[in-house]
Amino acid sequence: MPGENLSRDEARERAALLSVDGYEVSLDVRSATGEPEGDGPRTFRSVTTIRFRCNEPGASSFADLIAPSVTALSLNGRDLDPSEVFDGSRIALEDLAADNELVVDAQCAYSRTGEGLHRFVDPEDGEVYLYTQYEPADSRRVFANFEQPDLKAPFRFEVRAPEEWTVWSNGAGERIEEGREALPQKGGGGRRAGGVWRFAETKPISTYITCVVAGPYHYVTDSYERVLEDGTRLEIPLGALCRKGLAPHFDADDVFLVTKQGLDFFHDHFDFPYPFGKYDQAFVPEYNLGAMENPGLVTFREEFIFRGKVTRASYEGRANVILHEMAHMWFGDLVTMEWWDDLWLKESFADFMGTFGNVGATRFKDAWITFANRRKAWAYRADQLPSTHPITADIRDLEDAKLNFDGITYAKGASVLKQLVAYVGQDAFLEGARRYFKRHAYGNTRLGDLLSVLEETSGRDMGAWARSWLQTAGVNSLTPQVLLSEAGTVDELAVVQEAAAVLDQPTPSAGHPELRPHRVAVGLYRRTGDGALERYARAEVDVDGPRTVVAELAGAEAPELVLVNDDDLTYCKTRFDETSLATLRDHLGALTDPLARALCWSALWNMTRDALLPARDFIGLVLRFAGRESDIGVVQMLHAWANSALTHYAAPDWRRAGGRLLGEGALRQLRDAAPGSEQQLAWARFFAAVASDEAELGLLRGLLEGTEKIDGLDVDQELRWAFLEPLAAHGGADESVLAAELARDDTASGKRHQVRCLAARPSAAVKAQAWARVVESDALSNALVEATIAGFAQPSQRELIAPYAEKYFAAIERVWAERSIQIGMDVVRGLFPSLRDSQDTLDATDVWLSAHEGAAPALRRLVLEARDDLARALRGQACDAAAGR
Repeated sequence: MPGENLSRDEARERAALLSVDGYEVSLDVRSATGEPEGDGPRTFRSVTTIRFRCNEPGASSFADLIAPSVTALSLNGRDLDPSEVFDGSRIALEDLAADNELVVDAQCAYSRTGEGLHRFVDPEDGEVYLYTQYEPADSRRVFANFEQPDLKAPFRFEVRAPEEWTVWSNGAGERIEEGREALPQKGGGGRRAGGVWRFAETKPISTYITCVVAGPYHYVTDSYERVLEDGTRLEIPLGALCRKGLAPHFDADDVFLVTKQGLDFFHDHFDFPYPFGKYDQAFVPEYNLGAMENPGLVTFREEFIFRGKVTRASYEGRANVILHEMAHMWFGDLVTMEWWDDLWLKESFADFMGTFGNVGATRFKDAWITFANRRKAWAYRADQLPSTHPITADIRDLEDAKLNFDGITYAKGASVLKQLVAYVGQDAFLEGARRYFKRHAYGNTRLGDLLSVLEETSGRDMGAWARSWLQTAGVNSLTPQVLLSEAGTVDELAVVQEAAAVLDQPTPSAGHPELRPHRVAVGLYRRTGDGALERYARAEVDVDGPRTVVAELAGAEAPELVLVNDDDLTYCKTRFDETSLATLRDHLGALTDPLARALCWSALWNMTRDALLPARDFIGLVLRFAGRESDIGVVQMLHAWANSALTHYAAPDWRRAGGRLLGEGALRQLRDAAPGSEQQLAWARFFAAVASDEAELGLLRGLLEGTEKIDGLDVDQELRWAFLEPLAAHGGADESVLAAELARDDTASGKRHQVRCLAARPSAAVKAQAWARVVESDALSNALVEATIAGFAQPSQRELIAPYAEKYFAAIERVWAERSIQIGMDVVRGLFPSLRDSQDTLDATDVWLSAHEGAAPALRRLVLEARDDLARALRGQACDAAAGR
């Protein structure tokens, strides 16, 4: 039998044969506490009853289950021998009847990797916390099922848990006391008084969005009410939960505020009442993702609860994720894609709606700036990798699906939807969504189902739009061409469109030659008498083909800056003519419009990555103008880009000088920032990230010890760890210092920070130990694997970690085969020798790829992507070196 993977063809065959009427799942998680039994993995009992129909009686199929053992199996009352029908991932089902009942009694394993039922022990107080995470296909690690999105069914969950625990699931819960049913608990949880929690049957949903959360969580409640258009009252119980240790930091009021604003916004626009009863939001430990849209029980990574001071950008980011997951209640949960090919049908929409809702409903009215500057950067990078794919991707199997939760499916898709709104109009777009929900509620869809309703509401041919934007890959670049008359006015302004090229294949025909229709705004900017760089003319135009003349701007005064995607209406890489680039070099900080500034910064960063702008020039622009930037999210993005420019794109012989310039500039901005401001905090963190000489490290040490002070800078616990990592990486904080800091912050968060700092120390023995713990052992949890990898590769330790390049290529195929896909992804991505940035490493990568053509496609994809990043870095370094000659 095949292994844990599931192909699209197998799923289609099974969906054509079977339909599922319902699940009853009973879990006993009392084994989560106390000492484990035996030497094997810690397990829990899982008993599942599946009622399903087969439209070809006598046919065969299979159910999915990944478990250490199966105790008993029966199909239609007939006992089956687990040793004969269960192979570790599938249960063979022979001679099916028209109506069937499968009962599976299994021992399933708790997870340490964030996949399945994850078990976490809080080092602060020893408490145990459980939660599930399934997407795309890990519910089979918890209960037997048909693990594919188009076999929806209602679910009933029952959970037996330790005495002091609370349990939540998708439906509202009721407490059972010694066999007697008690009153339902508000919000869906119940405190044990007899051992069992029983949860209301769900609406028909897919397996991957079922959920259970259990443990001594801190729980806060609220409620949302709304009078619907028909006069009925909608009441939604709200809940928010986190570990007890995070309760003092939990600003549940702000979570509920954004939640209510989002519910108002989506009800106003979707005309389909929230269909899943309650709305709990669980902030859970060691979470691999940002969040997951389980209906009625959304899970988030607990880092969204801020233990120290953060900037407004962090609160905006959390609000965006809350609204993103809420949008999924309609796009993804109510209406779900048939297979992962159409993952974009939920993720692109949710990503768009997160920002759309943030701007429309919350205090974060500038969220489109963040989208343009941060979110689209993710998309631009992904869309230039050799693994780029159309938004509607070709997903052959579950491993493909796992890797396609990427910048194309999310951020490019959302960018294209933003363009679609400009193309068909907001009213037509939202009316299409409303019809889509009503027509396909509790069902599954494909691309054509959405296009058909949009054609109805807009009157436009959506097929041509979909072919250009959804079914082709790559990002176009748009460059202005300006011809001036003798009088100094614009004689002709044109927009030149070029197709995408794949790195190492620089001609467009070797990459993705598609030219697309773009609805763009072209803005003309000049300086005013007081030096402000402001827009004085704007025209919207449909760019189609290689060159489009913007007739409306003929006769305008000569511009100092032309911005060809002003207002960020389309998805493209913006380029500049020579005059515009010269203006930005001297006057970028004078641009008064924050979105225009963000778009220019994004374009300059893309030019740096494309080896069209030397890294030292980009760093110079950041040092000159970032201190004048008003949007704190843009400031923090510029910090990340500048650090990346120095690490990856600067010529090696300039890195030391560049690092010194960044350190001096960051410290200057830190001292100049208003005391206690978020700008001060952002520059403090950036200063720590780039500090390298003894004076800079001495200042960090003094701030930690209290012998140095910067007015208004509160060095809280999170900032202390941020200061300790560079000290550890440069040999200024040894194991005893880090142990003392952990004693000061003996929490789960503190442990992760300590592990990262320990791995950062500049010692061959330290690196060997870190490598062994991640690559040769599976003892670490997913969060500690992530922390160890983050500390292992330090830019200041290139020579120290150089020997691990050869070890990396020797190990990755074994790691991929033996470890979970999440840990495999972390190792393959995180330990690729990107800091050994030389042609030798590029050649070694090519040798591995040539010798492993038969390796898992998902593994090869990750290596190809890392190779592409390295090749791009080498091109950038050559560009920067040429500028220094």
